[in-house]
Amino acid sequence: MKALDGVRILDFTHVQSGPTCTQLLAWFGADVIKVERPGVGDITRGQLQDIPKVDSLYFTMLNHNKRSITVDSKNPKGKEVIEALIQTCDVLVENFAPGALDRMGFTWERVHALNPRMVLASIKGFGPGPYEDCKVYENVAQCAGGSASTTGFDDGPPLVTGAQIGDSGTGLHLALGIVCALFQRNATGVGQKVSVAMQDGVLNLCRVKLRDQQRLAHGPLTEFPQYPNGKFGDAVPRAGNASGGGQPGWILKCKGWEIDPNAYIYFICQAPVWEKICDVIGKPEWKTDSDYAKPPARLPKLKQIFDTIEQWTMTKTKFDAMDILNKYDIPCGPILSMKEIAEEQSLRDTGTVVEVDHPTRGTYLSVGNPIKMSASASEVKRSPLLGEHTAEILRDVLRFDPARIAEIEASGAIGAPVRAAAE
Repeated sequence: MKALDGVRILDFTHVQSGPTCTQLLAWFGADVIKVERPGVGDITRGQLQDIPKVDSLYFTMLNHNKRSITVDSKNPKGKEVIEALIQTCDVLVENFAPGALDRMGFTWERVHALNPRMVLASIKGFGPGPYEDCKVYENVAQCAGGSASTTGFDDGPPLVTGAQIGDSGTGLHLALGIVCALFQRNATGVGQKVSVAMQDGVLNLCRVKLRDQQRLAHGPLTEFPQYPNGKFGDAVPRAGNASGGGQPGWILKCKGWEIDPNAYIYFICQAPVWEKICDVIGKPEWKTDSDYAKPPARLPKLKQIFDTIEQWTMTKTKFDAMDILNKYDIPCGPILSMKEIAEEQSLRDTGTVVEVDHPTRGTYLSVGNPIKMSASASEVKRSPLLGEHTAEILRDVLRFDPARIAEIEASGAIGAPVRAAAE
């Protein structure tokens, strides 16, 4: 069995933050029923399309293992379908704009009345406060959550990261909240509301910077590149590629950097292996030199030290450097491009990168479940076509008889029937 076998999710999510959450639950075995507008569907089906009239990779990579039903929530018959789904499902997940679910007629009070056991899980941009009604996207969340102000180099503007910490990061947080709410329901028999604000999720991932903000009140942040010659203001500065954990680290050029934008390695000068670092880079005299032997003495000279280490790394490819440094337990990591990650066999072997067959797209690469469980193996199944499972859900999940299904179809509440392409 899978960890979430028997759990049914009513998925009102769209774009990225919500679908990330529900896809993760689906990977663990939950039956996720994605509700979409007839003829339109999740907006990402058509965004960033690389093949005309085919669901985009944006959509397919966020909606694995789900079933799709098309329902017009403004149609009275459509509302009946949604009410029946609420009564049947365990969790309703939504990431609409603030107040949208209420305006649809599905307030928490209404949902709870229809199904007291239901967990209502929501993602919003901000929590209660001056900005709670604002619309938020990935980069807005990164800026409001403290990430952008602390990312980049001190002499440049704030930067957003390529990692989707606002959208996907918040979805991961919500998935944990849902599982906890289901666990509590096992004891109480009653559902509850679960919410995660994108600003809060980003801040949780930036906690070390809030740590540094408080440390700043007691003196300069000595592991930052601004020390000892730069100036510290009253807020945590941008620190380039410095490590956030107190271990001096930097990104260094490797052989081929002139033509390969990713021929770099991250190198950490960890104190316990300092003497090994000195031997590897050909500076054995630094082991006993009072200007280099101890961490406090090295801090003011970190730029010079990394420049010297870089002279060594530039004679090695990033993979050769990794092989050498790992023999001495010197912490390091290659800067891997997306092309290298896509071609890395070990990631295929663990299911972290998977090939998925799609009836209209063909085969494509996607990420698999990053969480590995020994007794709940994850299987990545393709995303659904728009409305592909409408008839199946009405018949098998809601147990509607043929006459009622025909009445709903005639009302226009579920749009035109969809047939899956031959697989």
